[in-house]
Parts: sequence; structure tokens; C-alpha cells
Amino acid sequence: MPRYILFHKPYGVLSQFTPEDGARSLAEFGLPGGLYPAGRLDKDSEGLLLLTDDGPLIAQLLNPRNAKPKTYWALVERVPDAAALQRLRSGLRIEDYQTRPCQAHILTPQPEVAPRDPPVRVRKTVPDVWLEITVVEGKNRQVRKMTAAIGHPTLRLVRRSIANLALGDLPPGQWREIARADIAWGQAVQGRAVQKKPHSAQWRR
Repeated sequence: MPRYILFHKPYGVLSQFTPEDGARSLAEFGLPGGLYPAGRLDKDSEGLLLLTDDGPLIAQLLNPRNAKPKTYWALVERVPDAAALQRLRSGLRIEDYQTRPCQAHILTPQPEVAPRDPPVRVRKTVPDVWLEITVVEGKNRQVRKMTAAIGHPTLRLVRRSIANLALGDLPPGQWREIARADIAWGQAVQGRAVQKKPHSAQWRR
């Protein structure tokens, strides 16, 4: 019977079970054996990671033809104006790639996000603001490149959801198990986030 795990990947952890170049890996978090990440998060990004031993599901998620919305909170330098946000929404050129239209807005009110270890660098003379950005692509470091292209570098990036699966209040470094029936590709993200703890499952470390 395949297993499905939602994990809150902390900053500085690789999306793999083998340590590399001194970096932390998934091996230290007590995850069940035989699971693989369905997609990746960069070492310096945080948030939702789906792990499973369901090979066909992984292939479906990673196939670029099966676009799955992914929502991120991005802490960026300075406050983007309406024109900058519209550039994100309309799609823009990053390197040799034209991004597809996306959703992007300033979070109001600003969320209370737990401090990162190590903390984000802060410049007292430069304000920062959390954006919510939903994309349907998975290019390498895409959200960071997009915000940089409009002149607002990303200081911190947290993936909040993949399709209808949401991070919710799962603490960093902990995980919970869900059922296959909880994964509803193609359904709207908003208001359908899977955050329940099925059966007697608890957050685990």
C-alpha cells in the first residue's frame, strides 16, 4: 500500500536523503523508509514537500504537461508597486524562458511567519514585504528569478501548497501522513487545502 507524507522542509535542508557537501538532508527527520520526494525545494527554500513511494503519482506530478498550481510566500526587498505585480502576473522573461501567467499579490494583513534559523538578513533602511505567488511551472529557482526580474529580490521563500495540499500549521521539520484520496490534482487550491490528520496520525519528527 503506497504511503503519502506531507513534510515541512526547513531552511538549509536538501530535498534528498543523502547528505552532500556538509548540508543537512531528509534522513535526520525520522521519515518512513522507501519514500521519495515528489518534486524538490531548493536548500535555501522552506515549506511543503510531498513524499511517497507511489511512482506513477510522482511521474504525474513532475510531468510539465500536468500543470499543478504551487503557492509560495516570498519575502521580498521593498514593496512592489502595481506595475511590478502586473509584470509578475502577465509573465516575464527570465534568462531564456518566458514564464506563464501567474497569480501574485501582497499579503494583507502580513502573515506572522516563525523566525528562520539562521535569520534573514535585515537592512533597516530597506523595507520588506510578503507576497503570495501561485505558479503552474516548476523551473529551477523560478520564483526567486521572477521577483529579481522585477527588482525585488527574494529574501525568504516558503511553499505553502501544491494543488489542494497545504502546509497549514505543520511546524518546520515535522510531517504527517495523508491518504491517497486526499490528493485531488486539478481541483482549486483555495478553500480545499488538505490539513487534516487522518486516523490517529500526529505530527512526527
